[in-house]
Amino acid sequence: MADFIPVANVRDVPPGKMRWVAVERERVLLANVDGTIFALRDACGHQRAPLSRGRLDGHIVECPLHFAQFDVRTGKLLNGPVSADVPTYEVRIEGDTVSVHRGTS
Repeated sequence: MADFIPVANVRDVPPGKMRWVAVERERVLLANVDGTIFALRDACGHQRAPLSRGRLDGHIVECPLHFAQFDVRTGKLLNGPVSADVPTYEVRIEGDTVSVHRGTS
């Protein structure tokens, strides 16, 4: 568990919602899709816009700047003006604590 950092309480990220947290000086987006919490870098590859200011629709987050769309489960780019996926992080839940792995997947 040493490689995982506690970042939030499960109730801080209700289903259908997002929030950003800090993991070793990096902004990480937590997104709850149907009760499962996913984590990815909170920065679109196009001008580093914070995805946490975008819109979550099911498992798709939309960048607030130029509307690129990413799958929060995998970080894969689905549509938009960028050519790179967004790095993801492994998430563990123990009790009510959400922890994120220190390194990206």
